[in-house]
Amino acid sequence: MMVRTPEKLLQIMVLPNMAISECIPQLDRSGLGVIAVCDENSMLLGIVTDGDIRRALMNKISLDEPCITIAGKTPLTAPENISACDALQLMDHGKTFLVHHLPILDANGRLVDLLLRSDLQQIDALGVRAVVMAGGFGTRLRPLTEETPKPMLPLGDRPVMEHIIDQLRDAGIFQVNVATHYLPEKIKSHFGNGNYFGVSIDYIEENSPLGTAGSLALVEASDEPILVINGDIMTKVDFRAMVEFHREHEADLTVGVRQYALKVPYGVLDCSNMLVTAIKEKPTICFFINAGIYLLEPHVHALIPKNKRYDMTDLMEYLIAVGKRVVSFPIIEYWMDIGQIGDYEKANIDMASGIMDR
Repeated sequence: MMVRTPEKLLQIMVLPNMAISECIPQLDRSGLGVIAVCDENSMLLGIVTDGDIRRALMNKISLDEPCITIAGKTPLTAPENISACDALQLMDHGKTFLVHHLPILDANGRLVDLLLRSDLQQIDALGVRAVVMAGGFGTRLRPLTEETPKPMLPLGDRPVMEHIIDQLRDAGIFQVNVATHYLPEKIKSHFGNGNYFGVSIDYIEENSPLGTAGSLALVEASDEPILVINGDIMTKVDFRAMVEFHREHEADLTVGVRQYALKVPYGVLDCSNMLVTAIKEKPTICFFINAGIYLLEPHVHALIPKNKRYDMTDLMEYLIAVGKRVVSFPIIEYWMDIGQIGDYEKANIDMASGIMDR
């Protein structure tokens, strides 16, 4: 049962000494959420998932380390003659947790195929609602936004928000609320009730700007978590992986974060009083930035004050202060905030060149 073509299979195979940093773009290009660590003869040594790389980032493991150091070295595998039914049964019960990637090996242990759970069953509803924040004025994008709200700016041949809706639907999120304020009719006339795009869309119209969290108070209460994404974000993040991460860590609120590197163009000195204790020549400082994507539990949604300007940062600070679990989810896939002219132009270049789909 061949699922991956030989060419596609080669794209997900890496040697054990490849640096973790080199694996990240390869993982992103494959679009499968996994890469296989093999020797020169295609013998499987382990697998590295997007979750393994996210954990490495959070644990501050150097990305210069070889990928085999973070690989799962005892992955669940199957022989090449396995049926689809038996493969799915194995993925359900072969480990103490659900398995989503099943390497297929020949009799000599060489990797010959890779099965994904999505190959074997339809995408089920994720049990999560989404809110797209589409009410901003897009001031930094003027004059492009003088007559067009920024979520409706074209990216390729479609509006930015259409890409977001497609991704939500493909992840199994079918109930979407759209928070509007600036030029709402332009958004409503394009998306309507969402049926054409395979989702159900309800609109929340802010009479005055309520901030990045305030409009959520207008969303009807539910027992489902809410995924919130800014309407000027273009990303290939795996929403299903984010939901799994959120549940695994029993988070009250999960915030998507992006690693940002800042190159200091000078030598940096560590000093103790007047004594120099260390010198770092033009160091690169890495830290995490807020990526504008959030997942919050129903009881957190209920905490947002009504009819008041309230930002996501206010909500996170409150949750931290009262001892709730605010968890960071590293985004290793393509991500771009198109809120400024230069970034919007770069996103269009990335779309035209195919970088987003690699």
